[in-house]
Amino acid sequence: MRIIIKYTNSFLTNKNHSYIVIGMGYSSSKMKIIVQKLKKAKLKITPQRVAILGELTDNHDHPTADAIYQKIKHKLPNISFDTVNRTLIAFAQSGVVKIAEGKGGAKRYDPKTEPHHHFHCVKCNRIIDFTNKEYDRIKLPESITNKHQVLGQKIVLDGICQDCKKVNNSRK
Repeated sequence: MRIIIKYTNSFLTNKNHSYIVIGMGYSSSKMKIIVQKLKKAKLKITPQRVAILGELTDNHDHPTADAIYQKIKHKLPNISFDTVNRTLIAFAQSGVVKIAEGKGGAKRYDPKTEPHHHFHCVKCNRIIDFTNKEYDRIKLPESITNKHQVLGQKIVLDGICQDCKKVNNSRK
């Protein structure tokens, strides 16, 4: 059986107009993007996955599973933390999202899958995305490339973000 998906004002229906995903408050263009990402990853489209991916793509601070859960439990009151956590892991395994480098705490998720780098604030733990062509072209050491298979590269800068820097400067 083939399901033909039709978008109707933030409702996702099949050809028989039975609701697959009910009004998550997303525009039809955002729903299309979410559904395309799930389809590309060969993941089943469910209200839970749509809500989790929608919240993650709205969020640019690399949230934890708990942060996502706290935000979507109001939209889906019956969703469990375990469902959110397992879904995010499935998203990471299928390439829908990436796991941001951890600093000893809970896993944080990055909806941006195209190449980019991170600035990590050591005070507030904020992760800020940035791009830099020169960083993209860094030559890897032969001691690594001769022994290992590099699947990607990303520069992570540790420092103090501008907000924390302002707070520090105001205390002086």
